[in-house]
Amino acid sequence: MCILFIAIDRHPEFPLIVVANRDEFHPRLTKSAHFWPQPNSILAGLDLQAGGTWLGLNQDGEFSALTNIRSGLNQNPDAKSRGELVPFALAKNSNLDHDWLTLHGDNYNPFNLIFQKQNSLFCYNSIDRTSTKLSPGFHAICNGSLDDVWPKMAKGEQALEKLISQNKTIDIARLFSIMQDRTAAPDELLPNTGIGIEWERKLSSIFIQSKDYGTRSTSVMLKHNNGDIDFYEQSYTNDGAIFNEKSFELTQKG
Repeated sequence: MCILFIAIDRHPEFPLIVVANRDEFHPRLTKSAHFWPQPNSILAGLDLQAGGTWLGLNQDGEFSALTNIRSGLNQNPDAKSRGELVPFALAKNSNLDHDWLTLHGDNYNPFNLIFQKQNSLFCYNSIDRTSTKLSPGFHAICNGSLDDVWPKMAKGEQALEKLISQNKTIDIARLFSIMQDRTAAPDELLPNTGIGIEWERKLSSIFIQSKDYGTRSTSVMLKHNNGDIDFYEQSYTNDGAIFNEKSFELTQKG
């Protein structure tokens, strides 16, 4: 997962709205969102290479997502797969919290992990070893720190805020359109994350399109006041064409 925009307590019907893009190399085999078999029973996509995922929900309506951090540091080829953190965060009676992540985070290459504890969302940054509680409002998470002011982060956050504030009814197609913005940022506004100017340019838009690497899927999650969740996903070919559109409803019992 490479960019997420989150709205907390900013819509009268949906206290949590998440829109997210997963960016990855196109040859990397992936299974789109589905309910995993027991004992996980989570709703998530599946990275068929390493066996983890980038974003998911469990049967209790809890949410977790992962982004890599582009730190300029050398990647450890022997590190554990970061994709295993999301299923662990969503597991029943999981003991994943700030202390666990601080103790075990160095086993993985740098990451941000969004995880839920006691009805609150937190973002753990493995480089800073900090957990930040997401306050009511709008948030952007990409490949640096939470709420960095990268051009595409600011643009998507502002677009989501405008859409929600001006419309009582949420148009799912318009949420997807926010995540399909291919506008590149000017060089003078690009971050320096240690990957070189050509890659910074390529990765500067919300939706990334290139022959070998790009946006593979978009996820949209709407959590109702009663805890029910509407989840939508659409995948993309390497030329940006939409395929394999899916939708799910998670109904909370009781």
